[in-house]
Amino acid sequence: MEYLSDRIKSLSVSQTLAMAQKSRELKAKGLDIISLSLGEPDFNTPDYIKEAAKRAIDENYSKYPPVPGYNDLRDAISRKFREENGINYSSDQIIVSAGGKHSLINVILSMINPGEEVIILAPYWVSYYDQIILAGGIPVVVEALLENDFKVSPGQLESAITGKTRLVIFNSPSNPTGMVYSREEMEKIARVIERHEGLFAISDEIYEHIIFEGSHVSLASFDFIYDRVITVNGVSKGYAMTGWRIGYIGAPLWLAKACNKLQGQFTSGVCSIAQRAALAAIGGDDGSRQMMKEAFHRRRDLICGLLNEVRGLKLRVPQGAFYVMPDISWYLGKSDGNTVINNSDDLALFLLDKAQVAVVGGDAFGAPKCIRISYANSDELLVEAVKRIKKALELLN
Repeated sequence: MEYLSDRIKSLSVSQTLAMAQKSRELKAKGLDIISLSLGEPDFNTPDYIKEAAKRAIDENYSKYPPVPGYNDLRDAISRKFREENGINYSSDQIIVSAGGKHSLINVILSMINPGEEVIILAPYWVSYYDQIILAGGIPVVVEALLENDFKVSPGQLESAITGKTRLVIFNSPSNPTGMVYSREEMEKIARVIERHEGLFAISDEIYEHIIFEGSHVSLASFDFIYDRVITVNGVSKGYAMTGWRIGYIGAPLWLAKACNKLQGQFTSGVCSIAQRAALAAIGGDDGSRQMMKEAFHRRRDLICGLLNEVRGLKLRVPQGAFYVMPDISWYLGKSDGNTVINNSDDLALFLLDKAQVAVVGGDAFGAPKCIRISYANSDELLVEAVKRIKKALELLN
């Protein structure tokens, strides 16, 4: 008999990780699976960053690091915030954690009491919802439609706020849609937050370096809500360092201290070698970041052009990150004679079976009429994947 807590029973399995696991299992059986499921750059970590990690090993960075991160790393992050984002966070306001996901749960557990509400904007990243549940909070979903470029209006946000609302989680560029809010759009969102005393915002900016049109705007750069924004970022996406597991926050000092306290009981300071690699990443530039962005831009144009030729799919061209989220509602209720497509998860499994292409159903993102496709893959495999998807979907009538 299993004796599991209600807490763990209430959590869902991450669907992005679950689909990636299925892909790996099928590949291990010899099947030619093209995986477009994980949000992970397909590039290797730049050499200058790897060299810094090797030096750190030789220099014996093998002792427990400080809980909030090495001082020089937090100083570098402070400079990065100031120079790139126009935000003044002192090093004491910065906590380094084991990835952006760890940073987010630190903040949510430090702020949310059972019964308090957290607004998330759908389509949302899969872990927001369950992290709120883990904290005993109540997720309040505000839906952004494809027709509105997957962006919520200030009026939608305003109408979702109640006396129990404690947090809004904001993400631009967006995972899973790739949409980017303009400065004007963000200022309107910021003004809604400003009007509600005691309302805070998490701004998840992990994709800030992968923008194809316009420029990134940090929510905390609007000085009238600076002290009510927690900025979450990390090195995973912009520097191809997903496995190094380094994320960080800039936050009001009282909250940074709370996250430091919480992290001290969970993980203590995160991997010393990874921190030295992150220091090199943030402080250096060998052109690889720009090269990766240009590659993602090219792939975006490639895959969107191909998907627009597939019967029944509707999509908006993303402005950042490396995802596209087609609306697949035309296929709901259709069948190949054996399988009926009742929802987006059914379609994702159908494509895995018939096309041997792994994508993620939109239900996990709060977008049940969509699928998420990651185009962090080679041009050749993207062309082949869409060819397979198109052929498989032609079986459905």
